[in-house]
Amino acid sequence: MEKSKEPIRIRKRALRNGNISLYLDIYMNGKRSYEFLNLYLVPEKTRADKEKNKETLKLADAVRAQRVVEFQNGRFGFEDGYKLDTNFLDYYRMLCERRHQNPESLGNWGNWYSALKHLERYCRPDMTFRDVTPAFVQGFKDYLDKTARVRDKRKKATTTEDMKPISNATKVSYFNKLRACINQAFEDGIIPRNPLRGIEGFKLEERERVYLTLDEVRAMAAAECKYPVLRNAFLFSCLTGLRKSDIEKMKWSEVRQQGEFTRIVFKQKKTGGQEYIDINPQAVAFMGKRRNPEDHVFPNFSYSSYYLMELKRWAVRAGITKDITFHSGRHTFAVMMLDLGADIYTVQKLLGHKEIHTTQIYAKVMDKKKQEAAMLIPPILPIAGDEQSKK
Repeated sequence: MEKSKEPIRIRKRALRNGNISLYLDIYMNGKRSYEFLNLYLVPEKTRADKEKNKETLKLADAVRAQRVVEFQNGRFGFEDGYKLDTNFLDYYRMLCERRHQNPESLGNWGNWYSALKHLERYCRPDMTFRDVTPAFVQGFKDYLDKTARVRDKRKKATTTEDMKPISNATKVSYFNKLRACINQAFEDGIIPRNPLRGIEGFKLEERERVYLTLDEVRAMAAAECKYPVLRNAFLFSCLTGLRKSDIEKMKWSEVRQQGEFTRIVFKQKKTGGQEYIDINPQAVAFMGKRRNPEDHVFPNFSYSSYYLMELKRWAVRAGITKDITFHSGRHTFAVMMLDLGADIYTVQKLLGHKEIHTTQIYAKVMDKKKQEAAMLIPPILPIAGDEQSKK
């Protein structure tokens, strides 16, 4: 018996520039159609070219396999009951607006809009969820990794030469927004299968947490700062771990007396999480005199490049050469708490972290077990007194 032909095959078409375009040849119900994958093989001049082509072919075969499964389960594309003709960018904008309207429970909507700008550059305006394939997802990841650029705020001009690549942390953030959008579309029944399978996201690079020791905090408190509100806000952060965004918006209505403790009841601007933090009396002193409930605790404090430069000058006057930013205050608080013996779960609550692994980064910075282990090494150099006694 003659073996039936495969209904979906990968085909190749040579292009004028020497590349080879990959597409699917689909034959169903006596009709032939083609799906162009926007995947290309390059001339193999180096080992890197061979590896790239190998990965491209694997991705193309993954798309072909997905189409075969869809064909075997019924109609190609699973159109019955799904909304594959939904405009992709319109759907993403809807998710942005949903977060804008409800930032307290849905998180940082600003990053969603920032990622949208890059999706608008990468996608066709009329693109639908039919086009949201593994190749599309991989393509956007490659765009973020190699092509995406943003304006360098340190330069006035906006020409291509004055643009800079986005940071690794931004790549992670923007790609995760696409993932969240696709996952939500899958949950909403817009797409039959999730095209994210098999595609890894960017890995967040571990960065140094620049923090101050307790003696350095004392030195900062003793040194002159040009802006008193900056001095009070930064030292307040060192003693509470609050982010500058939460310090900027803090009002006296959020500051309450809870027995002998002063408690701050607020919602984190970054995560929308409801927080209840009891603060040290020394931190209370930096807040100043209580005013009306709707008054800001740190009036006229809006962190800027001017404040950043003064923060660095202030640190130099205190004899500190570390490259600190305002966020160093939060790092300082976390490391200080662990160094003074607070357990990691308490520090997690004080910082308002949703996941313990975020707090564990600080435990890695301040690992007393490693310090104790390092001190176990006996002396290998002669002690001055012993040398004298031998003479």
